Order: sequence, then structure tokens, then C-alpha cells
Amino acid sequence: MKNWHDMSVKELKLELKNNNMPCTGNKTQLIKRLEGETFIDAEIIEEKINKYHIINMITDKYDYIKSIHFSTLSIIIIVIIGMSGGALLNSDRILDIIGGEEDYILIDFDINQSREYAQTLVNLGHPDWEGRLSGTIEEKNTAESIKYNFSEMNIPSTIEEFKVPMFELGNQFELSLCTPGDLGGILAGPTPCSIADANRNIVEFTHTEDYVIQGYSGSMDIRYASETNVIDLGVGSADKNWGTASQGIGLVWLRDSINNESATENNTVLFLRAQENQLSGLILINDKTNCGELIENDCVPYFKSLNVDSFNNLPESIGFLMASKSVGEYIVNEVVNGNSRIQMIVDVQNQGTGTIYVPCGIIEGKTDKLIIFGAHHDTVYNGQGAIDNTAGVATLQEISRQFSEILVEIGEPEYTLWFCTWGGEEEGLLGSSEWVKKHQNRLEKDLRLYINLDMNHIDLERNTGVTLFGNNNNDISHINKIVKTFRDEYSNIYDKYEINVMLLDSEEMPKNSDHAPFVYEISEDKFGNSLVCYGSGSSEYHTYLDTMDRFNEESLALSGIIYGSFVRYLSYK
Repeated sequence: MKNWHDMSVKELKLELKNNNMPCTGNKTQLIKRLEGETFIDAEIIEEKINKYHIINMITDKYDYIKSIHFSTLSIIIIVIIGMSGGALLNSDRILDIIGGEEDYILIDFDINQSREYAQTLVNLGHPDWEGRLSGTIEEKNTAESIKYNFSEMNIPSTIEEFKVPMFELGNQFELSLCTPGDLGGILAGPTPCSIADANRNIVEFTHTEDYVIQGYSGSMDIRYASETNVIDLGVGSADKNWGTASQGIGLVWLRDSINNESATENNTVLFLRAQENQLSGLILINDKTNCGELIENDCVPYFKSLNVDSFNNLPESIGFLMASKSVGEYIVNEVVNGNSRIQMIVDVQNQGTGTIYVPCGIIEGKTDKLIIFGAHHDTVYNGQGAIDNTAGVATLQEISRQFSEILVEIGEPEYTLWFCTWGGEEEGLLGSSEWVKKHQNRLEKDLRLYINLDMNHIDLERNTGVTLFGNNNNDISHINKIVKTFRDEYSNIYDKYEINVMLLDSEEMPKNSDHAPFVYEISEDKFGNSLVCYGSGSSEYHTYLDTMDRFNEESLALSGIIYGSFVRYLSYK
């Protein structure tokens, strides 16, 4: 005789299905059914009461009251009490009450397919820098590829375009130092470090590895011959004498090495100070982030953007980049405290606009009520962006593929499902913000839930788990229960990774990814409901080292299955 208690819920349901027996219920109920025990499954017959008709009469005001089983009469009484008292029950909560104990069916998730989606996206990157920068042909090709994949799944799709302030990278970038040699011979007299300076020593730093252009940098062309001053401004605080770097290049460190504290303000504030003091160039030195984790005894430079709305006029002739710690120390030793000269060429046009793209796959439901999955498909320019955020887009595409198969198997979902990917995230959530603004009326009326997947990846070596969080108590309650079902049915994955589930007040929701417009910008009167997944272990964030070499497709299954199964639960009760 089989030991039913050692089997997972998924295995028990398969056994019941093979024996033409009902497959609903929790694990205890499934085992009792297989052991031949008789019990009654509480069920409300749809002909007796149309629960969706009741739900359409009520909205989200009551605290959640949960009981294992209710009769039809009990449900009617609850609704009447709620409505007569002027407070209304949440529709999903009523569904839970009517249905009794939840029976979560986990969606499938093909991790190999998710890796294929990821590799396809990476292959669309820039031929030299590998990234898919917003507003470029690489981002456009990425959006069209995602839309094509929706079509291959037989999911109707759209692609929307938005004009936004955007910078455009050119082709010439240089950061180098020259130590003058002995000028002599018949060509004596030309400027030190010129071609005639035969004994000069030039050190050239490598773009994307030793230094990275920062978002909305301007252009600059400083040559050795100009003998431009380089001024160390410490952590770049307001009390530093920025005026001493006027017409020169300022060095700003990301950390206060004396107090061993992070002290530098954000890129927007620093670039404003550079503008106010008429600097020609600004170099941030990374001595705070990923130090020693990627390159021994060094800190790798990374890309960050700024808020263009903070500028009356964005400076177009101030070069702005970040360099590694070793490069910063070399500049201080050889230029600030030595006799070497700096050459800094930054080719960026930051005065125009660019077109960013938002492709969406759409599964129409029985109602206009919306559940939206989202992930940003753009990356920083200086790397593949395998984790940030190729991982999220690959997960979203695999979830959408699963729902396309569910649609064929069991029909329309109750909710209309959208699967959207955003351009312009790295420059300030531009794609999601513009899309929310365009669709605000419908979102305010119909949006039930937005789910954001951003770096939902676990590095296999570092392996510090994922964090699933949201701002709706009922949603988080379901997620906690689905995690337990996931534990039962995918113990081989569950046992390898830590899953942290958190409820945040809406005001506490972070504003650093594409869920923010859906939480804060849809309505002035209320916050939108959102679930988010953040992964862990990516020290390669925004650097040239964020590649497929460390990609762990298995980890995508955690958020893919858990969030996908929650939406399946909501849509096919």
C-alpha cells in the first residue's frame, strides 16, 4: 500500500485524477479521499447563488473575516450586514469566504525556456557595449522581439511608443593620463605630451571596465595640451569648495574614507553642483560598492542616471563619468599630486528626446478588471544586463506562455491579463510612468493588481534568496499560503533558497522600480495594489560583468510559479 503522507500535493492530485476522483482540497483531504474515508466537500452551487453577482455589488472596505465553511445564507447575511452598515467587503475576500479553504493550483514553469528567452534578449545587445540602452535600435529590436514572442504564444499584442528626454551616446570616449617626457632634438619646443614628446608615458583606461559614462552626461573634449586642473572634492558635499574646480575636472568619492561612511549625494545633486560652479568634467570614484567582490582590491564602476526634471537647463558640455577605485587613486597620485596630464573625451548628446517602447501581450478575460505583470526590458548601456533585468523579462514571458496554455485548456480568466515590458526604466521609470499616464482612466477604474519582476534572480553561489513583498494584506496572506504549497510540490527548489515574504504599508513601498507608478500615480485618492519580487546576490549590478555566465534560470521559478499561481487563483476560482 502506498504511503500517501510521503507524497506531495501534486502527486496526490495526479493519483486522484488517474482514479477519476475529485482533485480539490488540501493535503489532508486528498489523503482521506485516497484512503477511502468519506467526507463532505463544502461547495456552493452556482445556480443557487451567483457569487460574482454579489461581488459586483461590493468593494474593498471591511477587514478580512475568514471562516472555513459558510452556507449560502451566511454569505448573503454578511453582504447585507456589510452594505447596511455603510462598509463594503473586498471582492476577493468574499470569494475566499464563499469558496472555503483555498485550493491553490500551481502553474508550470519551464526553466530551460526561460533561459532561452534570456539568451535571446542578451543577443540583441549593442555589438560593442552589449547593453540595450533606452531609445536605441537595440531597445527597439528588444521590444519587437518580445511582441513577436507573444504572437508565437497566440496572445494578441500591442507595442506603444513614447517620446521622452533621452541622451544619445556617440562613438568616441577616452580617459587617459600622460606623464611628459624629455623634450629634445630638432622638434624641441612642442607641448609636453605631444607626439614630439618622445619619452612621454601614456596610460589609457578601458571604457566600460575602468570607467562608465553616467546618465545624461554632456559632451567634453579635454586634451593633454590644455593642462586642465583636476581637483579632489572629497565626497562632494555642499561645504566643499567646488569653485576651485571651475573650468576644470572635479573628483568626487562615493565614500568618506576617514569616517568609513557613505557620504556622497546622488548624481542629480552632484551634477547640479558641477553646473553651478561651471566645471568642465565630473568624475565619481567608486570606493563603496562591489569593492573586492568582483575584482580583487578594486571597486568596479557602474552606471547611474539622474532626474532631468531637476534642471532648468541640462548642461550639455560637462562630461560625467564614474571610474573604478584604482583609477581614482591613480589620478590622485599622478595628476592631483604629480605632474601628469589628463585627457578626457566624452561624446554624448543630452539635449534631445528618444523613443522608448512598451510591448504588451493581452489575454482578454470575462471582465474588464485588470491584472498586469511588468518588467523592464531596457538595460544600462555598458553590459548585457543578464540579471538587471533580462531575468525579469524572461520570467514574464514564461508566465505569459503558461497562461496562453491555460487559456486553451480551461478558457477565459475572470480578469483581463496584461503582460507588459517597459523601456526607459534605467533613466527614471520613464516607460511605466508614461504608460500609466496614458491609461490612467482605465487603470483607476479597473486595475486589481500590478506585479513587478525586477532582478528576481538568485545567484547560485551567493544564494541569499528572494524577497516577495506587497502593500495589500489579503494578497500577502495568499502569497504566504502559496509558498507553503510551493514547498510541498517543489521541495527540491524550495529547500535550496530562502523565500522572504513581507507586507509593507503603501507609503513604505520603494520607488526604485516600475511598480512605483502603479502604486503612487494612478489615483490621488488611493494607492494601487502591487506585488514585487527582488532577487539577490548580483554584485555585478549595472556593470560590464552582469552577464549570462552567472545566470541561474532555476531561481526564476520561485517568483514565476508563486506569483503566476496567485494570478491563476484569482482568475480561475
